[in-house]
Amino acid sequence: MNKQEFVDAVSDKTGISKKDCSEILDACYEVLTETLKNGEDVTISGVGKFEVRAREEREGKNPRTGEVIKIAACKAPSFKAGKKFKADIQ
Repeated sequence: MNKQEFVDAVSDKTGISKKDCSEILDACYEVLTETLKNGEDVTISGVGKFEVRAREEREGKNPRTGEVIKIAACKAPSFKAGKKFKADIQ
């Protein structure tokens, strides 16, 4: 499902216009990314927890040449599904 299909499904389920649903989804994304950038976690009851995890520098291999390379340290978004969400999709 892509973004437009998601917006269409939410619009059908709620009766909100597709334009408004798209704006709401965009606003949710902005709030989520801003909160994570500020170092805070976002927990949505019944769904799960979004957080940023720090990855340390590590060694990897170039699959074409087999050459050992350094992979830089970075921060990566992470999502841990909640118990109810896991149970609902099984």
